[in-house]
Amino acid sequence: MHILIADSFPAAHLEQLAIAGHRVDYQPSLTAETLPEHVAGPETLIVRSTKVSAATIVASDALSLIIRAGAGTNTIDTDTAAARGIYVCNVPGKNSIAVAELTMGLMMALDRNIPDNVAALRAGQWDKKRFSEAHGLYGKTVGILGLGSIGLEVATRASAFGMRVVGVRDPGRPPERVKAAENAGVEWVAGQDELLATSDIITIHVPLNDETRRLVDGAFLAKCRDGTWIINTSRGEVVDQPALLEALTQRGMRAGLDVFPDEPATGADEYDSELAAHPSVYGTHHIGASTAQAQLSIADAVLDILADYRRGVIHNCVNLETSPRGTCSISVRHLDRVGVLSAVLGVLKEEHINVGQMENRIFKGSTAAVANISVDRSIPTEVADRIAELDHVIGVRINHEEQQ
Repeated sequence: MHILIADSFPAAHLEQLAIAGHRVDYQPSLTAETLPEHVAGPETLIVRSTKVSAATIVASDALSLIIRAGAGTNTIDTDTAAARGIYVCNVPGKNSIAVAELTMGLMMALDRNIPDNVAALRAGQWDKKRFSEAHGLYGKTVGILGLGSIGLEVATRASAFGMRVVGVRDPGRPPERVKAAENAGVEWVAGQDELLATSDIITIHVPLNDETRRLVDGAFLAKCRDGTWIINTSRGEVVDQPALLEALTQRGMRAGLDVFPDEPATGADEYDSELAAHPSVYGTHHIGASTAQAQLSIADAVLDILADYRRGVIHNCVNLETSPRGTCSISVRHLDRVGVLSAVLGVLKEEHINVGQMENRIFKGSTAAVANISVDRSIPTEVADRIAELDHVIGVRINHEEQQ
């Protein structure tokens, strides 16, 4: 397989790709602007933070898989990829510990004013009186918004610091995830408003989507107490920058931010940000996942995705339909013979019935199989009868229940 890697990737894993027989084009210095010039030919594109625009996807001629070596896929135009039949897969959960560690580091930095301590000493100043004023994290209440893998790791560490950890219980959360949160020390509150009103520190660990974009806005911050700390290691766009700036200036709030809404597109550049420069903000350079442990774990997972993709197995795809499309589904039990499915699809084609999704599974012994096919309209009885009469078809079942 021809693979283009447009971000840094561990040398040992590059060697493993070569040993596996892949042709690897390693160009970690590519940017969103230069990437379109290099995507003609590769079947797979691997990125970490490099943006994959619609222009990049349209410029490709053989691309069938894009792997985001990380969790968030907001830097990839997944809609354009879906329209061209290109899988977009990610690697969730592998950087959870790294991000949780940075989250705790930002809390400690805010409490003990660590960056200002360092700056003063480097400037030749000794000010023990000023920097001795700290409350301590023990006993503080930290509210976690987003109790996924990262949020749970933060909860575990905050509990170990003797902090009270609160969260909002999602009604749709599986029981095992509820138990995991409780084991990590999470106490459930009635809703987000109660979490905001009772927390000394609010830490954000949500994906970026239409619901979370500018989640931390004026209304959100108005429900927080004066002096609350806001920690954001998720995505910069989750925060409404003007609203946070006003809260920092007017209400004594402080923030620990690893992400910003207007980050430079390259790894090193000039950066003029009113938010990053605010004296009540301790900021880092979007480095939450940037530990050697996390990157090796992510690279391992990328290789697993590639190995399974070679066998026709897709993992962690974010741009497939999550439920069957269509108004009817048909199950065809058949002998595992060449041409059976072709004949079934041929009947559907003659009747102008479009297939939405299809899965064919082989039974033990490789004698029989079952094809489950979702279609765009109801299948008349006579059409089902035609399929049932095809050679090597064992039986047909139609389900007319409308898919939501």
